[in-house]
Amino acid sequence: MAYEMVSLLRMLIDREGSDLHLAVGNPPVGRVHGHLQYFGDDTLTPDETERLMKSIASVDNQQELQEVGGSDFGFAFEDVARFRVSIFKQKGHVGLVLRLIPNTILTFEQIGLPQKLKETIGQPRGLILVTGPTGSGKSTSLATMIDWLNIEMDHHIITIEDPIEYYHNHKKSIITQREVGVDVPTFAEALRRALRQDPDVILVGEMRDLETIGAAVTAAETGHLVFGTLHTTGAVRTIDRLVDAFPTNQQEQIRTQLAGNLKAVISQALVPRKSGFGRVAAFEVMITTSAIQNLIRDNKSYRITSAIQTGHKYGMFLLDEHLLALYQKGVITYEDALARAQSADEFAQNARIGMPEGEHVTTGKDR
Repeated sequence: MAYEMVSLLRMLIDREGSDLHLAVGNPPVGRVHGHLQYFGDDTLTPDETERLMKSIASVDNQQELQEVGGSDFGFAFEDVARFRVSIFKQKGHVGLVLRLIPNTILTFEQIGLPQKLKETIGQPRGLILVTGPTGSGKSTSLATMIDWLNIEMDHHIITIEDPIEYYHNHKKSIITQREVGVDVPTFAEALRRALRQDPDVILVGEMRDLETIGAAVTAAETGHLVFGTLHTTGAVRTIDRLVDAFPTNQQEQIRTQLAGNLKAVISQALVPRKSGFGRVAAFEVMITTSAIQNLIRDNKSYRITSAIQTGHKYGMFLLDEHLLALYQKGVITYEDALARAQSADEFAQNARIGMPEGEHVTTGKDR
C-alpha cells in the first residue's frame, strides 16, 4: 500500500500523537503519549520516503538536503495544526521527523505553570530561561507566556525562532515573528537587529552559541524582557552552562551580568500519565532573589538548590519536589518519576515516607 502524507498526519492528530517518524525499511511510526506506535504494516521504500518528503518540502529545503544532508522547516496542515519538520539523509536515504505543534495555545492552568510566574514575566526587563531536554514542552510553555503578555500588556514582542512554531495573532501587543534561515540568517544577527525595532519583549528560540548568549544577556541588561531556551535541566546546570560558554577571562563579568539580570529559570520534563493517556509537565522554578544573586556573583551556584528548597514563599520549587507531588497524587508512576529525578537516591528516600505498608519502592541503585 502507498502511504500518503495527509492520511499519516491525520492519524497522528487523531491518536493525539506528538511526532511522526518516516524511515526506509520501517513502517511509519508515531510517538503517542510518549510511546512509539506503528502507523501501518508495510515498510517504507527509498522512493516512497523521497516522495513523502517532496510532498511537503520546498525546492529550497530539498536543495539544502542535497547540499548539507539536512533541512528544518515548519508548515501548516490545513487549519488543524502546524508541524516542525526535520528532513535528513541516513544511510544514503531520506528520513523525516515531523513534530506536531497544535494551533491552540494553552493557558497557565492547562499546562500547570505556577500563577506566581505571571508576576515575574510581567516585569519590564530581565532574562527568563526555559530549559529542558528536546521534546520537554519548552516551546509550549513559552507560547503560553508570550500569549499571556500579548493579552495583558501593550508590548512589541519579537520572536526569533528556527523554525517558527506557534503562530501568534496581534492582541493587546504587536507581535513580530522572525524565522532564522528565512527572514534572517542567524539568531545573533536577528537579536542585533531586534534592538533597533523598538522591542519590549524578545524571545530567542535557542541560545546555542556564545554570540547569541552574549547578545541575549546584553539585551536584558539594556532594558528589555528576554526569553531564551537551553537544553539543560535544573537552575544550577543552566547557570553553569551559561558561564562555561564564555572564555575564562570573561566568566566573572558574565556572572555579574547574570546576577543583575536573570529573573527566573524554569526547567521542565514531560512525564507519561499513569493512566496511559497523555503526558503531564513537571517543573522546577527558580526566581532570582537577592540571596541567589549573591550566589551567582560569588560563583557558588552549587548552593542554589538549597535556596530553591527554602524559597517556596517566592514560588520556587525543585523538579524532584514536583515529581514527588505528581507521584503521590497518582498522576505518574514511581518509575517514570525516578527516571527524571535530579537526585534519584534522595527522591527514592522521600518517596518511601508515608507509603502504605507492604509497598516497595526501589532506590536508584536497585534499578
